[in-house]
Amino acid sequence: MNNNTSLENIGCFKTILDPYNGITINSIDLPQSKEEFELNLDFLINEVENKRFLIWIYIDIKKSDFIPIATKKGFIFHSCDEDYILLVKALKENAIIPTASNHTLGVGAVVINDKNELLVIKERISTVGYKLPGGHIDNREMISSALKREVLEETGIDVEFESIVSLGHFYPHQFYKSNLYILCTAIPKSLEININDTQEIIDAKWMDVDSYLDDINVSDYSKAIVLAAINFKGLKRANQEVLCHIKKDFELFFPIES
Repeated sequence: MNNNTSLENIGCFKTILDPYNGITINSIDLPQSKEEFELNLDFLINEVENKRFLIWIYIDIKKSDFIPIATKKGFIFHSCDEDYILLVKALKENAIIPTASNHTLGVGAVVINDKNELLVIKERISTVGYKLPGGHIDNREMISSALKREVLEETGIDVEFESIVSLGHFYPHQFYKSNLYILCTAIPKSLEININDTQEIIDAKWMDVDSYLDDINVSDYSKAIVLAAINFKGLKRANQEVLCHIKKDFELFFPIES
């Protein structure tokens, strides 16, 4: 879960020192009993409180009864996933605690075929006209992969990512967080409509671009995105080599040369 820089055993804990003078304890390194956890946590705090800035502890959901022990020692909630919670304790006044994830991510697609037809969908819960296909980017999913998956699920059309043409920031959104919505162009590799996500999508079709832009039931936002896709080249995925030394999944996007 972290970029490990060094390890140190303190009490029963295997601690990981991060580049910001904080230490992290992963959930797999916690003891079995609450009593042992509390005893060793007291020892840990006493050992590092004058030389470290932060203590991070990942607690697995199976050991959620450890949480009250940690909060009693001054730990606060930072972030979580479905099977763990991350707590942090500041050991130094004004220690900087990085912001937890404060946004959700979405992706949408402008797909235009050789007949100047736009791929559009109608959602079951929507009261407006036809929209561009798209949806949430899943955890650990790349933008281009999410784009391909969402379009395929909602329309049955296989596409290839082309460029990013718009970035929207909306607040508040789900879970009282911001939402970043990335609009992309994509090249269709098939043409036959076949809706897979029938629970959310009630219709999908190819629609003449000009007719879409003239449709009074289409939002001005959607129209602006389509116009941007037609008139501008956007940001293309390129030059991945500059970060080839990083052992992570990543995508880079740069302006297209005129």
